[in-house]
Amino acid sequence: MATSLVPAAIYLRMSTEHQQYSLHHQKEAIERYAEQHGFAIVKIYSDAGKSGIVLKHRSGLRQLLLEVLSRPEYKAILVYDVSRWGRFQDADEAAYYEFICKSAGVPVHYTAETFQNDGSLASLIMKALKRTMAGEFSRELGVKVFAGQKRLAEMGFKQGGHPGYALRRLLLGADRKPKGRLGRGEYKGQLTDRVILIPGPRDEVRVVRRIYKRLLAGENTVAIARNLNRDGIPYAGVVKWTYSQVTAILTHPKYMGCHVYGRTSQRLRTSMIPMPPSQWVLTPGAFEPLVSLSTFLAAQHVLAARPHNRSDQELLDRLSAHLAKEGRLSLRILRQVEGLPSPEVLRSRFGSYLKACELIGYDRAREVRTNDTRLRMQQLLREWMLRVHEMFPDDVSLLRPGGQRRMRLLIRGDIQVSVLVARFKRIRLRKGPQWMVEPKPDEGMTVLLRLTPENSVVQDVHLLPDLQYGKLVWLTLKDKRLRRGVLLHDIRSLVDAVVGMHKASAEFS
Repeated sequence: MATSLVPAAIYLRMSTEHQQYSLHHQKEAIERYAEQHGFAIVKIYSDAGKSGIVLKHRSGLRQLLLEVLSRPEYKAILVYDVSRWGRFQDADEAAYYEFICKSAGVPVHYTAETFQNDGSLASLIMKALKRTMAGEFSRELGVKVFAGQKRLAEMGFKQGGHPGYALRRLLLGADRKPKGRLGRGEYKGQLTDRVILIPGPRDEVRVVRRIYKRLLAGENTVAIARNLNRDGIPYAGVVKWTYSQVTAILTHPKYMGCHVYGRTSQRLRTSMIPMPPSQWVLTPGAFEPLVSLSTFLAAQHVLAARPHNRSDQELLDRLSAHLAKEGRLSLRILRQVEGLPSPEVLRSRFGSYLKACELIGYDRAREVRTNDTRLRMQQLLREWMLRVHEMFPDDVSLLRPGGQRRMRLLIRGDIQVSVLVARFKRIRLRKGPQWMVEPKPDEGMTVLLRLTPENSVVQDVHLLPDLQYGKLVWLTLKDKRLRRGVLLHDIRSLVDAVVGMHKASAEFS
């Protein structure tokens, strides 16, 4: 009597750091194991080009863990080896995910390991050791990679990343002879090639020198950004200047020709953290400078005396002193009065502008509250878009057209959809509650997120073919513009609704 085969799923992973076993080879080896041990493969999960250090970027393993808890059609999971399951820095994390599967009645089998998948003491000890070794491999690799990058940085070669405003990347061969400039999105083709920075377009170089000149003449970074925007000088494409972009140019040593490496650290997929200057790798004279050393040092001296270098208590004392003298604070005052911290500085130090005002006992800052609400709306918008992207990783991507700040959804590779937030406003002179939205003339198909009266969470989601444009659009409870679109009761219907509206629009036109 023939023995029935056990239905099984297989999980494949290939990282960018360790590719000696391709997904194809893993799959072939697992199939041979399944044939020899009485398994029938009924489903495949995979993570191509994904590091095994963290779970959040591995959609295949996340889907597997979710489906394991909902009584799947298979009774076992086949994985090539322990390292393919993951190189988690805490060996208990790998064991925990395996335990989830085992407790749901779907054990994990490692097909290329020397130990048996029988739950014996010897196999458990070997498995724990292998998990630790898998994590240690990533740690050792990270140390070696960092040492290599540090050595190249000391030689003046750039180690990845955007060159920055008014700078471009030049590719050098192994003999250090130029091979040509690298454009946006281009990378070196040979392992022995190196990259250095060179001055970019002349008009951008002139802007950098103007920024330093205006700072030394007494202008603050906010005023410099405002004047650049007033003169119609873009930062990148159509993007406007901000104080942070100006500050980055004024503080980065690369503009005086000094290569810097290691200003931040993000090893093993952890959060990025700033590193103290004592740990930076500095290589003076690595690049052609855009400003002189004396100009750069003079700018640092000026910036050191600015509010963002003062303690939290000093910032609050300056706010209190101005409030006692003038009787009020506002965003305009914070941006225009010399010596006061900017709204951005307050937000980075205290969490929000409103919180800083509360700490000095000032609770009548209408402008501050308005901006705090705007920031909360932006956060809700980002969270919603990321949620959609994670829900539909194959159908939805995030797009920032032309370098614009406002992001859009790109549905199935060719349908662009804007996402706008409608803020609740109770206007006495109007009939009932209304929602305010600020569209732009080129929005097109739009997903509209209407907020609750507290403007704290999304109340409902509408898909609209377009909006009647104006500087502001006011929507009532039963607005006819909403009736022209589709109310999405479930976010999971978004992709199908967008595709359907797009086809209907194409047929109509």
